[in-house]
Amino acid sequence: MNIDQIILEVQEIFREVLDNEEIKVAFETTADDVDEWDSLTHIQLVMGIEQHFGIRFKSDEIIGFKNVGEMCQGIGEKLR
Repeated sequence: MNIDQIILEVQEIFREVLDNEEIKVAFETTADDVDEWDSLTHIQLVMGIEQHFGIRFKSDEIIGFKNVGEMCQGIGEKLR
């Protein structure tokens, strides 16, 4: 699975968790770019992503993600 496919799947998770079909995420998208993305929804997003992809992130990995792209790269690494 390439990074573009992962971003599209993550975008669907964002839309579902944040209940907003208009959300579009890109590699450089951060929490500052999405009004509904706060600390509580961040936890829900991570949980949804972990469940969807069947992976687990360590807390230091989650803290280290600066944007959606870095999160998606982390997903890709775990799927290898």
